[in-house]
Amino acid sequence: MDKFKDKVAVVTGAASGMGRSLAVELSRRGAQVVCGDVNLEGLKEVAKEVKGEGGKLHIKKLNVTKPKEVRGIIDETVGERGRLDYIFNNAGILILGEAQDLELEHWLKHIDVNLLGVLYGTVFAYKQMVKQGHGHIVNTASIGGLSAIPTIIPYITTKHGVVGLSTSLRMEGKGLGVKVSVVCPGFVRTGMFGAPAINMDLKAHEKNVEDMPKHMIWDSDRAARKILKGVSKNSRIIIFPFYARLSHWLYRINPVLLNPLNSKALKSTRDIRL
Repeated sequence: MDKFKDKVAVVTGAASGMGRSLAVELSRRGAQVVCGDVNLEGLKEVAKEVKGEGGKLHIKKLNVTKPKEVRGIIDETVGERGRLDYIFNNAGILILGEAQDLELEHWLKHIDVNLLGVLYGTVFAYKQMVKQGHGHIVNTASIGGLSAIPTIIPYITTKHGVVGLSTSLRMEGKGLGVKVSVVCPGFVRTGMFGAPAINMDLKAHEKNVEDMPKHMIWDSDRAARKILKGVSKNSRIIIFPFYARLSHWLYRINPVLLNPLNSKALKSTRDIRL
């Protein structure tokens, strides 16, 4: 029997990308899935897809930067279903650009969505899970949350915060019945590169990504299956694909080992800018 069958799960950022794939895969495995996203029309499309497979999603418009709304979706889920077994704090944004071109608002937008949005979901879910004596919090970070990468520094900053939040809370939650995992993927096709770019040719950047070997870029469905496999094993950090695990290992040995790759990426960005 699948570990997720009949479990109650909340997924944020569920209208697209990995959030969408997680919601669909959880439904296929028999979970009761409550989906939240600021994009209500996107949620309706996901619900329609799941319904076509004989399943059902419960959808709710959700802005993760609003703590009352995050608390609301958790309280409603518990009120209607009696418990919360999983929360996948997955909503996120990415603005491309060098720090010299960014305004404070770009940094704050990342912090509001990528860090505070995850924090709100974590805090409110953790309170409930401690109360009921069980539960699993799954926060989406990035391989960039474990290393240094130029041209997306606000994103990297928030993802480091998510990793620190998750791995530290895992220690406190262990004795209270609450599990915490953090997801640190490499490149996944999520539509995130449709986000704004500051003084950059976004199409050229996308081409750089597309020129990567195909096996290095996972689709979101494959990523979702990998995430759920890691969650079922209660993994502390879920890293994929292989090159992401390798880069993490190299960075832990000596951070400068990745400098040539980062320098090449930075040069490419600056060449595009010119």
